[in-house]
Amino acid sequence: MTVTFRRKPLSLLILAAVHGLGLGLLAAPAQAENLRELYDIARGYDASYLAALSQAQASRARAEQAESLLRPTVGLSSGVSRTQTDTPVSGMRGLNTANVGISAVQPLWNQANSASVDKARKSLDLIEADLSTAEQDLIVRVTQAYFDVLGARDTLATAQANKKAISEQLASARRNFEVGTATITDTREAQARFDLATAQEIAADNDLRSKKIALDQLVGKTGIEPAPLLQPVALPTLAGDEVESWVSKAGEAPSVRKARTAYEIAQLETRRTDAGERPTLDLEGTAGVAHNSGAAANSAGGTGFAKNAKVGLTFKLPLYTGGALQNQVREAVALEEKSRNDLDNARRAVAQATRQVYFGVQSGQAQVSALEAAESSSKLALEATQTGYRVGVRVNLDVLNAQTQLFSTQRDLAKARYDVLVNGLRLRQAAGVLAPQDLDTVNGLLAK
Repeated sequence: MTVTFRRKPLSLLILAAVHGLGLGLLAAPAQAENLRELYDIARGYDASYLAALSQAQASRARAEQAESLLRPTVGLSSGVSRTQTDTPVSGMRGLNTANVGISAVQPLWNQANSASVDKARKSLDLIEADLSTAEQDLIVRVTQAYFDVLGARDTLATAQANKKAISEQLASARRNFEVGTATITDTREAQARFDLATAQEIAADNDLRSKKIALDQLVGKTGIEPAPLLQPVALPTLAGDEVESWVSKAGEAPSVRKARTAYEIAQLETRRTDAGERPTLDLEGTAGVAHNSGAAANSAGGTGFAKNAKVGLTFKLPLYTGGALQNQVREAVALEEKSRNDLDNARRAVAQATRQVYFGVQSGQAQVSALEAAESSSKLALEATQTGYRVGVRVNLDVLNAQTQLFSTQRDLAKARYDVLVNGLRLRQAAGVLAPQDLDTVNGLLAK
């Protein structure tokens, strides 16, 4: 009995040491990598982000192509021909012609082309919105994977500590049964809890492996050991006290910017199709040299070289297109109205998402505070239960329940803290203001 009583305080010391590590129960390795370092690595490796970056580069080149509609076009042409004529008067005669020339066209007035160029320039805003979306998505994915590993590591360490505490209680129950101070029920209850704790440890270990694989795949490295949170943990508060202050920022969210740009492009498309019924004016010029030879050369201007040049204006005005232009305009107007509604929908969706995430972060912070209080209460409850067990007013099952409650609370507290940090970035993402620099705030909470 005396030995049994000495081992109980030892169990409490183990629990206190576990809590002292702040649920980052595994000490940070010497070469632990922080969140910002892993994000910088992922920017150069993640296929999804790199694909968006390549798409942006291609779209910029496509936008530049449209600028050619307002620039002159110059072409070089050359040709060789032989013409054979047979008339009753002159008989069979041949004409050999060789020519080379340059032609150029400069648009002077073409409203349709001008609208197309404006559309291409405006599409650059679409590119930037898509790239911002990809960048913000990468920030959240890396952060989520990072804290998933920390959470799985804490869960495994909690399961191991819980198993160790239960094994001590099992050993105590066996000794008490051998000396006749406890029933076999205590031993069987402790054995059942020990077997369950073993299964939970195996599951936690497998989950940690899976989370590490996901993080490794995201950054293209293996054996990553994320740095844990500094102890004691001090979570940052929301920058704005009111949800509407966050909603007001959502007007510049990438999805809203993209929808707004799409609406502006649709307006330009309406202008372009409407300009299809209007006149165009081009400046055209040609210059060349031709060489004639053969029996028919005299009637074609003589044998030898002849120079020619021409400069003029070309005016075009569509008179009838079978209704094509009119229906193109109707289609463009309808699509413009669709884009306007899409913009309204994007604004409402972003505002709703921002409010949901905001209240989620607030709820998460309240949950952390509640779990911190629950952790302190659970530790006191475990101490009281163990004392009651020693003096005979509590049974072995009560101790096992108190131990399980403490470890479950510590596990839930760690997860709640990670969720608050991740959702804080999701809130900035929803409002459209998330940037890589925001990782520095989270990074400052990690152990060096």
